[in-house]
Amino acid sequence: MSCPILNLFAKCCCSSAGICPFCIQLMIVVMAMALGALVAWKPKKTIDIQIAIYRLFNWKIEPISMEKEIRNTRIMGMAVLILGILALIYILLAK
Repeated sequence: MSCPILNLFAKCCCSSAGICPFCIQLMIVVMAMALGALVAWKPKKTIDIQIAIYRLFNWKIEPISMEKEIRNTRIMGMAVLILGILALIYILLAK
């Protein structure tokens, strides 16, 4: 059995006409993993960004308990990161 990581680009069939479905899936998984890692690593910054975005729409949001919100945001980021890793393994091992 050959290593799927070494054959990563062997699955790519991109041409000048467009991007192949494998590369699209790979790009989405990598973006999800990066977003999950960012949310898990900096949950307070993520919450601050969300509050700033809602202010643009003239909405004011405040968590009742910032400690719980940070914990839940970190858990959500870890879940997205883990799901991204599982999806990456799946697309690399799928034939």
